[in-house]
Amino acid sequence: MAEGHDGSAPVRAGDRIRAAARELFYLRGFRGVGVDEIVARAGVTKPSLYRGFASKDALVIACLEDYDAGLHARLDEALAAHPDDPQAGLVAFLDGIARRSARPGFRGCGLTNAVVEYPEADHPVRAAACEGKRALHARLAAVAATLGARAPENLADALLLLVEGAFACGQIFGADGPNRSLASAAEALIAASRA
Repeated sequence: MAEGHDGSAPVRAGDRIRAAARELFYLRGFRGVGVDEIVARAGVTKPSLYRGFASKDALVIACLEDYDAGLHARLDEALAAHPDDPQAGLVAFLDGIARRSARPGFRGCGLTNAVVEYPEADHPVRAAACEGKRALHARLAAVAATLGARAPENLADALLLLVEGAFACGQIFGADGPNRSLASAAEALIAASRA
């Protein structure tokens, strides 16, 4: 095991593999990165990779779980920062997406990228990515219900469309593009959902 960057506890080989894979997959695509490159970046051997992950697809799915967990953690943090105002928390979460996705180097949502790269309906990577998106939709619907939306599922639909649009528009237009309007668009949708 290698020592942590700060001299703390050692970083396990599986964690290094996962971190290297997440970075490479995000920068160059899931199918554009081979196992040899991942193990070289992680500083491990190929048998180490296969001890932790049955296949490259299993590693991709583990990385999708990480991307998904990060997205849910940001939503949790935004809601926790506004414990008495779930609307403010939700809008803060969406504003964070708008800002992050308009930064230079943003390459889209890892889950969405996986859906695009794995068009086969029965592919396990595509299934994992779609499940992550369904889980985000369910979380948005649950928050929408706390806001008093007449139709929480419909509000979640609209908010997820805004999120997916931000992922694309941020890459195209940058910070001065449509992403700057995501928070106000969300606020308008929330207000309309309560009317």
